[in-house]
Amino acid sequence: MASTTISDLRSYLAENPGAVIEDVARDHGVSPRAVIEALPFDLVKLRKGSSFAEVMQDIAQWGEVTLIVHTSDGIFEFSGSLPAGEIGRGYFNLMQPKGLHGHLRHERCAVIAFVERPFMGKSSAFVAFLNVDGGVMFKVFVGRDEARALRQDQLERFRTLAERIGIVSAN
Repeated sequence: MASTTISDLRSYLAENPGAVIEDVARDHGVSPRAVIEALPFDLVKLRKGSSFAEVMQDIAQWGEVTLIVHTSDGIFEFSGSLPAGEIGRGYFNLMQPKGLHGHLRHERCAVIAFVERPFMGKSSAFVAFLNVDGGVMFKVFVGRDEARALRQDQLERFRTLAERIGIVSAN
């Protein structure tokens, strides 16, 4: 396969804005970060990875969301409220005894992407935590209501948070 340029990616994503990021990365031989950065300008805001703890603490107040970890071997989904966390011993520790809990290497987060785009015929909005290698650590999706529409209260918090966090670039 010929080498993919940023122009190639931008053209592909302009025609396929809802393409699965990890699939596009694999198919074009680039990192997921490169795919996110190639999305149309109005669909993504890139923010400083050093804001990891602040972003996670805010998301912990949103209510039910969906957290997705997408690897080459599977896609793991958790729906529910994310627990609050704190930094200790080199990790951002999710502080909950049951349900979702664990220890995240927050210092490896280079960029936080706030993405709003169509996906499978519906609007979607998610926060992607991108590591120093250009991979997706995980994504947190704005929740949906009973009619499967994005929860407006969470979408407002998502947009407010994206504006409050320091900018990496205008992509």
